[in-house]
Amino acid sequence: MLMRTPRRDDNRSRTRLVLLVLAAVAVISLDAGLGTSSPAQPVRDAASSVLGPVESVAHKALTPVRAIGDLFTTRADLRRDNDALLEENARLRNQANTAGVDTARLEELEGIADLSTANGFETVQAQVVAIGGAQSFSRAVTIDVGTAQGVRRDMTVLNADGLVGRVVGVSRSNATVLLLVDARSTVGARLSGDSELGFVRGDGDLSGAGRLTLSTVDAAAVPIEGDSVVSWGSRGQVPYVAGVPIGRVESVASSPRDQSRTVTLAPYADFSALDVVGVVVARTKGR
Repeated sequence: MLMRTPRRDDNRSRTRLVLLVLAAVAVISLDAGLGTSSPAQPVRDAASSVLGPVESVAHKALTPVRAIGDLFTTRADLRRDNDALLEENARLRNQANTAGVDTARLEELEGIADLSTANGFETVQAQVVAIGGAQSFSRAVTIDVGTAQGVRRDMTVLNADGLVGRVVGVSRSNATVLLLVDARSTVGARLSGDSELGFVRGDGDLSGAGRLTLSTVDAAAVPIEGDSVVSWGSRGQVPYVAGVPIGRVESVASSPRDQSRTVTLAPYADFSALDVVGVVVARTKGR
């Protein structure tokens, strides 16, 4: 014989549960509507008086834990701020360290532009990136422009002070410049005072003590100390254009025995501190 009592008990339990849920919903709704006048207010007050101190203690107990989290957050923020300050400090220090170089380079570029404008030159700006021998030349530098920028062999190279040399070798992105002071370099020159012609040769010395020697075409011509010497110019303006300052007559020594003179020039360009230069790629129309 089967017993049905458990099923009736289950039905009663479910019924009680439903009634309790409905009663709880009704109480909550009534409590929310009545506010402080709710019949459940005394219960809430009692619970608050019991649980309030517990919550306070829990809050105090958890405060150090939250403080540890805040500490890690603060330290991370400080680390980021410190890294940013270090980076900014390094940038400013680098600017301060290179300020003198940048200023000198800007002045050099402005000088090249002035010299080019005054003489009707069109130039390509370049920077000296290496110094040393090239081919059979002992005094040469490498610049960072080449055929891609319109540079060709036998083009004149100058800086803000005057003549630097000529291009003797070129690739797509670089060029080799034979310096004016090279012992194998010979440049046609003209005295500014009486326009006497001559030839200038270097002594191979790149230091400030390096000097140039001028031989005049007319042996009877007597240069005067302080006279300026400029490039004579070549046919077709290669390898040297005319009118580029070369140097200043520093001394004139005569030799009665062989009836000759040694004219020493101090070059205008400082070959021991070459940085920015200009390659003359054309002359302005009308020049």
